[in-house]
Amino acid sequence: MDLMRLWPAHWSRPQRSSAALATGALLLIIALWGLGIPLAWAPEPIGSNAQQFAEASRITMLLTLVSGGCGVVLGMLAALGKLSRLMPLRWLAGGYIWVMRGTPLLVQVLFAYFALPQLVPALNMSEFSAACVALSFNVGAYNAEAIRAGLLAVPRGQVEAARALGLNRWHTFIDISFPQAIKIALPPLVNNLVALLKDSSLAYTIGVVELTTIGNRIQAATFQATPTLVTTALIYLLLTTLLTLMSDAIERRFDVEQRLG
Repeated sequence: MDLMRLWPAHWSRPQRSSAALATGALLLIIALWGLGIPLAWAPEPIGSNAQQFAEASRITMLLTLVSGGCGVVLGMLAALGKLSRLMPLRWLAGGYIWVMRGTPLLVQVLFAYFALPQLVPALNMSEFSAACVALSFNVGAYNAEAIRAGLLAVPRGQVEAARALGLNRWHTFIDISFPQAIKIALPPLVNNLVALLKDSSLAYTIGVVELTTIGNRIQAATFQATPTLVTTALIYLLLTTLLTLMSDAIERRFDVEQRLG
């Protein structure tokens, strides 16, 4: 499904992509806040637990968006650190990426909730906060590599030309390197966000009342695993589909593949 095709062909690409993005966002809001209505008509054990599924879906999306936003910031800092001229910063950024990408996300979630407060008592967090921390640091490591690749893909001649025109390092980065790097890194960044939505299901291991947790509780109480797990999977499929449609619209909006249509 391509939301771009819903809009008049004579509209410009930015207009159609912006309209498609707004449509996708509206559909996502409707899905999150109206999900309980169709589920209420489903057979047991889904119908009587429709509102629980709806509330858990909103928590899942909130967990994804908060972690995804923090992950972009962490990814940017790690990418800049890895490209820094200062060796300690390169080591710190490289070590962070190495650890986060080399260990299971499940272990990271459990570490953030159980081990981190023991090491630093001041970091005694709620289940939701601990899940956000673990997911943010995990996706941040993957975002760092995407952003670093984007920065390295910017032609060096453009940077040298900006410096020759008198721009300092800061303005060269903000006005020349960063916009092009983000445009190049955009596809993997949005793909990481979609993957993060599914990875957020691991938050059930520390008691976050998200979609997988609700599905697991209902099937444990009713012993009806098939309808419960199928419903859970379909909701995830709906949410990932809507996020994918929005990500496609974002890529078209910034003309990532240099298309004019």
